[in-house]
Amino acid sequence: MSKSMQDQLRQAGLASKKQEVSARKAKNTREKMQRKGQDVVNEAADRARQAQDEKVARDRELNRARAAEAERHAIAAQVRQLVELNRIGERGDIEFRFTEGSAIRTLMVEEQQRRALVNGKLAIIGLDGRHEIVPRKVAEKVAERDAEAVILMNARSTAESSDSEADEYAGYEVPDDLMW
Repeated sequence: MSKSMQDQLRQAGLASKKQEVSARKAKNTREKMQRKGQDVVNEAADRARQAQDEKVARDRELNRARAAEAERHAIAAQVRQLVELNRIGERGDIEFRFTEGSAIRTLMVEEQQRRALVNGKLAIIGLDGRHEIVPRKVAEKVAERDAEAVILMNARSTAESSDSEADEYAGYEVPDDLMW
């Protein structure tokens, strides 16, 4: 005849005689309460259900965090790809100064690029510790994905405002070597 599960566990050293007796008493108590019509609370099942609910909640939170991290990486890759494909790589010998946070940075550009930066046709993007010059449309696309990456994007100047400013300051002579 085969041995009971309790006997097999005791022989394997996984349970003691004391544990066997307490398990039998708990089972008899539950059966007695069921016969009397009382509600039997299965504490082990309740604890297991509660542990399972907590695990599901932790897993959901981890999945949410992983999805957010993956989305951040995807956005960074999109910004990097936009900038790499559309950057203006040629640099000149004229200094163009701009502010980044509280620091003043200098970028070497050509005169045509400097005018385009001032007029808002070009923008400066910060990418991986470098500063890249890109067209305004690309900078707007980058700003949709990551507004902090756009360092300088001047407002486009209209022809009316530049004409009125030119008339207003026409009497003042600006030195040729003055650069900002």
